[in-house]
Amino acid sequence: MGNTLCNRIDGSHRSFPIPALTQDKPADNMQILREKVKADKKLLVAANMELTESEAKGFWPVYEEYQKGLTGINQRIARLIESYAADYRANTLTDEKAKKLIDELVAIEQAEAGLKTSFVPKLRKVLPEKKVARYLQIENKIRAVVKYELAEKVPLVQ
Repeated sequence: MGNTLCNRIDGSHRSFPIPALTQDKPADNMQILREKVKADKKLLVAANMELTESEAKGFWPVYEEYQKGLTGINQRIARLIESYAADYRANTLTDEKAKKLIDELVAIEQAEAGLKTSFVPKLRKVLPEKKVARYLQIENKIRAVVKYELAEKVPLVQ
């Protein structure tokens, strides 16, 4: 997938560029980029879910609520990376700071798993099981691309 999210997970149709998450951008442009990524993600999900009208009516409010939860997790990830980056640049990462980073990373991963766990019953109320599975696959694929791009840009601890 590289630096794009495709309209369909299988790679067909047009693609949408993903802005590099670690680039320095003016504050007003960052909000525009966030909104574009959110809109592109929603188009990607819509193109892959093949929802009926009644499924869509129930699904999209659950989707929006889930995305709000992911926003909080994403903010925690950004703060973690910023903290590590500051120590990396200044060469001030100690074992104690590394321990705090590790603990926060594990807590973030647990929060993300907890969020997913809490939303599965909500999804099951509005979608058949196969479409719940499909949505979770789509979310996992999108998050894997984002995490890969982050991992590619974050240097290893020295």
